[in-house]
Amino acid sequence: MKLTKLAASVLAVASIVLSAGIASAQTAGTNADYIGAGIAVGATSGGQGNDEAQIGGNIQGRYAVPKTPLSLRGSALYGGDAAAIMPIVTYDAPIAKNTNVYFGGGYSFVTEEGQKTPLGNQNAPVVTLGIESEVSNHVIAYGDTKWGIDAYRNSGADAVSFQAGLGYSF
Repeated sequence: MKLTKLAASVLAVASIVLSAGIASAQTAGTNADYIGAGIAVGATSGGQGNDEAQIGGNIQGRYAVPKTPLSLRGSALYGGDAAAIMPIVTYDAPIAKNTNVYFGGGYSFVTEEGQKTPLGNQNAPVVTLGIESEVSNHVIAYGDTKWGIDAYRNSGADAVSFQAGLGYSF
């Protein structure tokens, strides 16, 4: 059942991202590499003890792979008793001048499994959907949603977290 939901979600989001890229072929988007920080808000609970939703922070970075629509991203969500550290690969589609939407996946490594983070309390696959925009010289604003699949210990529950922040582009 989870694989069916995941497949349907991936197809729906991929079609939106790809059609946005086609519709905006004349826009530049952004290829800026950056590192940023901001807030992370966990929106779910696994229904067990010590796994309620958490509010914390995030540190995120992006490296745009040259001459491709792909980026390598790193993200750390902290708050609660541990941190979730994620390497992620995304497909980036320009939607306006200096602005991209991105969609991708990776894996969340919890520094102390069983301890709460904004994205669950155990290692899990992660899907992300977000937007980023160069708002001024060397300043990137970003926001995304991360979905941790089966991200709670002793529970079949998924985790969802919302992030927003500002980054320095280099």
